[in-house]
Amino acid sequence: MWAVRLLTEALGTSVTDKMLNIQGFQKTTLLDYPENVAATVFLAGCNMRCPFCHNMDIVETSSGPVYSDEDILKFLSTRRGILDGVCITGGEPTLYEQLPSFIGLIKNLGLKVKLDTNGTNPEMLRSLIEGGLIDYAAMDIKSSFPNYGKACGIDNIRLAPIKDSIDILINGNIEYEFRTTAVEEYLFPEAVTDIGTMLRGAKRYYLQGYVESEYVPDKSLHAVPKETLMQYVRELSQSVEMVGLRGID
Repeated sequence: MWAVRLLTEALGTSVTDKMLNIQGFQKTTLLDYPENVAATVFLAGCNMRCPFCHNMDIVETSSGPVYSDEDILKFLSTRRGILDGVCITGGEPTLYEQLPSFIGLIKNLGLKVKLDTNGTNPEMLRSLIEGGLIDYAAMDIKSSFPNYGKACGIDNIRLAPIKDSIDILINGNIEYEFRTTAVEEYLFPEAVTDIGTMLRGAKRYYLQGYVESEYVPDKSLHAVPKETLMQYVRELSQSVEMVGLRGID
């Protein structure tokens, strides 16, 4: 309920008595769900305020849904045999108590589901996995634990739930990845060493290129140079089975 309370404060309304606040819907993507043709659903609201967030327009929105659950499900039902799956992202999707039932309806259409999460709701993550509701999870790692508060914009961020979510994925039975947006102010040599320890034994970890965009709150941030990222890949490969780069020219 901690996560639900934070979202209630962020949006100024209760999420326990309303439908999912779907602010965006991408009908087809080849990028969001690895090796699958998918659609992507964007849910409003988040319990973090990352200075490098590209979706801050839906993180802080107080407007009602742009799409209803019914809109999404109706479209997906017409794409069976064309789409392989659905990516659910945000914001932070696990803040919604209605998420499992919504995913269940998607699964009933014969579609796979990928969840993007910041890892702050391990109880929901575990429940979705144990219920067979998600097939792939992508968890954001914002920085090393000593720098997590700055990287996610929450000074008193609780690290225990994030650690729990990491353990759930590493020791679980679904496909997953960890990923970090490579912002120079939050990804530096000491942080990379700590992240390697945090993720020791993980299957996949991606460093994603940072590019400033319209909704990024802090326009003073810098991307980590490619040459430096290649050094980080070599170091992290000692702890993680597969380390790769995304969005790097």
